[in-house]
Amino acid sequence: MLRDRYTPVDLFALAPALTLAFEPVLARLDVLLDDDVLFRGVRDDLARRRPHTRETGRPSTPVEVLLRLLIVKRLYGWSYAETERFVNDSLILRQFCRLGLERVPDDTTVLRWANLLQPATLERLLDHVVDLARQLKVTRGRKLRLDSTVVASPVHYPTDSSLLVDGVRMLGRLVRRSRPVVAERLAGVRDAFRTRTRSARRQLQRIHRLARRKGQAAAEGQRAAYERLGRVARQVVRQAERVRQALAGGATTADRRGARLAGELDRLLPLVRRVIAQAERRVLRGEAVPAGEKVASLVEPHTAILPRHKPGRPIDVGRKLWLAEADGGIVTQAKLLTGAPPDAGEVEPSLEHHRRQFAHPPDLLTGDRGCSTATVRRRLAAAGVRRVALPQTGPPTAASRARERQRWFQRGYRWRAGIEGRIGVLQRVYGLDRCPDHGADGLERWVGLGVLTANLVTIARVTAGR
Repeated sequence: MLRDRYTPVDLFALAPALTLAFEPVLARLDVLLDDDVLFRGVRDDLARRRPHTRETGRPSTPVEVLLRLLIVKRLYGWSYAETERFVNDSLILRQFCRLGLERVPDDTTVLRWANLLQPATLERLLDHVVDLARQLKVTRGRKLRLDSTVVASPVHYPTDSSLLVDGVRMLGRLVRRSRPVVAERLAGVRDAFRTRTRSARRQLQRIHRLARRKGQAAAEGQRAAYERLGRVARQVVRQAERVRQALAGGATTADRRGARLAGELDRLLPLVRRVIAQAERRVLRGEAVPAGEKVASLVEPHTAILPRHKPGRPIDVGRKLWLAEADGGIVTQAKLLTGAPPDAGEVEPSLEHHRRQFAHPPDLLTGDRGCSTATVRRRLAAAGVRRVALPQTGPPTAASRARERQRWFQRGYRWRAGIEGRIGVLQRVYGLDRCPDHGADGLERWVGLGVLTANLVTIARVTAGR
């Protein structure tokens, strides 16, 4: 049964000699989290765990406690296990999380509940927090600066050889798990459940050794090793296809285990075929495979390869994150993009999003050169933005030089640089440099909770100083 909160207990009053109290920012954050919209948004998602979670079952950890534990976790950059340990040992954090004298929930319990939060809910809560910042006069929405960054996925560096070995290993594991279900149907098939991971790893090691050498002989040997590795991968794909056909027949489709294995094979087989094709195109046929067509991970297929065009860091592996920040340091939009689209295409949607939040366009809109095209600048001006501080792209003209020398443009473009610092804080303090959660929803949940916590802390710091 889903509970809302524990019976209030003032831990500070139980130990008056310790003279315990919240620091100013934590005290303001405690007040901000007593918000009914935030509470109901989280509670509605947690109630979807089971059909009758609200009415039946054992009493759960209260919604209020779970929300505050998640905020504390992102506020201090702790893991779930560290959050459990440190909150349990601190009277101040216990009081902040409204635990009273109750037991701190296990880290795995908090993790299971956190995975129920929906990205769409966090997006609505972010809009609510932005509206809260407007009501408290932390921001007026008069300025808007835009930029993008990359949130890394929890995957290894994607090379064709390592992805081929991953495919052989993962398909082989599914084939072995399917053996008790389809052994009778494949009794006469030779090598139906043979494991080929060792053969694939042997070719991977050979590729790595030859990569350290130079010359035509090393290149030819590496090419031959890739051919053998691709041949092993295709053999495993054929094994998995036979197993998938066997799972589709008989009573195995009604078996929960068989249905689950069939679903995993349906997801994995097309990805492994794409990895084999991209390795053959690049290594055997010498083609340049575009980054947008490559598979970067079999575990996190939503991961994209993002060219950086910077020395020492040619690519990023993850998801592109589009950010919009208003005056006052409030992040008004955090949107994960698919692939590596140009920034200019996101400028106008961000303006419309800002207009919905503040009921008026910003007086100043600024971004780096990637956000700027002549069409974008013209449409922004037509949409009511008085000062568009986007630099000229391409060869400068006399008109663009005159515009960019004006004082309002130079001040606005200098203000733009502040979003680089905001990105650094989000990555360093709130964990947006690398996402440890899995799946596309896990990545969106990680980003949403981080940005939500950052905005709440910004509002708390500004209002605590008044």
